[in-house]
Amino acid sequence: MMRRLPLAAAVLFAASLSSAPGHAQSGPFAQLAGNWSGGGTVSLEDGSTERIRCRAKYAPYGPAMEMTLTCASDAYKFILSANVQAAGTAITGTWSEASRNISGTLQGRGGGGNFQLVASNVGANFNANIALRTSGNKQSVSMRADSQFRGASISMSR
Repeated sequence: MMRRLPLAAAVLFAASLSSAPGHAQSGPFAQLAGNWSGGGTVSLEDGSTERIRCRAKYAPYGPAMEMTLTCASDAYKFILSANVQAAGTAITGTWSEASRNISGTLQGRGGGGNFQLVASNVGANFNANIALRTSGNKQSVSMRADSQFRGASISMSR
């Protein structure tokens, strides 16, 4: 389970990569610049759920962005890093969690505050579908996977 939770965080991270209110910077990720925080729940294969708290820092530059996501519950903590790139409505990138030596890819499409993404890790045989909706300075993230980690529901704001 501890290996799956960072993968879940990668999914949440991927989901939070798009759309929010505008800033002076330009580029597809400019709206995300700065710090976000929020919370919600993660659900596991056995039906149990656990509350999670997250902080994200976004650093966009042109059509690309670097991001760090720190998440914690009562049982664990992890820090994810990612780099993403946008080309039109297509989003691609990579993520990693160094303390558990895992990484993967991010792919998806979207615009106008609504995004559909997939986070993958070939070695752990993990794929997750992510839906993101942004309205004003609020983000809601819904994730579903068919692994030990079943899903998450997270709300973040600035």
